Amino acid sequence: MLNGLRLRHYSAPQARGVLTHFVDVYLDAHADDGPRYTAERYERQLAAHMPRLGWASVTAWAGDELIGYIYGFPLGAETHWWDGIQWPVPEGFVDEDGRRTFGVSELVVRRSWQRRGVAWALHDELLGNRGEERAVLLVRPDNIAAQHAYDSWGWQPVGRLCPSWEGAPLFEVRTKPIAT
Repeated sequence: MLNGLRLRHYSAPQARGVLTHFVDVYLDAHADDGPRYTAERYERQLAAHMPRLGWASVTAWAGDELIGYIYGFPLGAETHWWDGIQWPVPEGFVDEDGRRTFGVSELVVRRSWQRRGVAWALHDELLGNRGEERAVLLVRPDNIAAQHAYDSWGWQPVGRLCPSWEGAPLFEVRTKPIAT
């Protein structure tokens, strides 16, 4: 526990009861990031991601308040995660089989709780027990605070990706070995 925080693991069925809290934390964390960060868009994202085989989340609670969470899922052979990858990336980098790569989709913490180690605790709790070889995530190049955090946690940049959905930003692709 970090400063009295409780970390809790959720599968997709378990998380359905706290989805409104997920959306609230997401909107708080992205309040200054522009019009793309809406409840409706994020609810669609959650609805698309949660049915994925192996979806997992870790949440951080301060009393009855959800203050942050991380979630992701293993990338299957038919994943669209890599749609929009900008080459060059190492040969075979985007080959997936459902056991090779864990995709971290979101790591968010309420603004009032940021820079207190909550994100790091969530990150380590989720990835510390994974069986995949590596984890991958996407981060906006203008998100300097996240860039520094990922650097300090051992994530390496490997390329850029621009998803095909309307208004998608360009992301930096980062990866980290996680197999134990």
